Amino acid sequence: MADANETGFPAATNVVVADRSGVHVQTKKVETNTNVYPGRLVIQGTNDDDIVVCGAAGEALGWAGYEDTAKKYRPATISTIYTANDQIAVVNGPGIIVRASLKSGQTVDKGSRLMAGANGELSGGTVGTHEIVAIAEQSVASTSAGTVIMVRSLI
Repeated sequence: MADANETGFPAATNVVVADRSGVHVQTKKVETNTNVYPGRLVIQGTNDDDIVVCGAAGEALGWAGYEDTAKKYRPATISTIYTANDQIAVVNGPGIIVRASLKSGQTVDKGSRLMAGANGELSGGTVGTHEIVAIAEQSVASTSAGTVIMVRSLI
């Protein structure tokens, strides 16, 4: 498949996974809903079937999905937070293109390596120092939390 930007690939709307080749989907329960928005990084919660938002430099399990979540639990919009006990899709797969969230104050170029930042968002990372979870598919300067960025997942 051609590179996302080579084909004029805009930020995905109403989907978290823009390129589904190799996507793996699991259904997990939102243990606490703090910052669990579609496209945010998540980690295991208290139990194997629980998820919570991933913290800075955390070991991410995957991305909070949207389009693969049952309509009963799916928020009204992709920008709406999930609620506690929702059964949501958690997606992962190396190489999938994901609509993620870049931490406020970050400026990244296409090809930048990204790590987990606070609140399930992404921030710039250094190979060999940080656990790199994604590669930027576009250049973005984030001036507020929740800035959308298209990335190639490495998890």
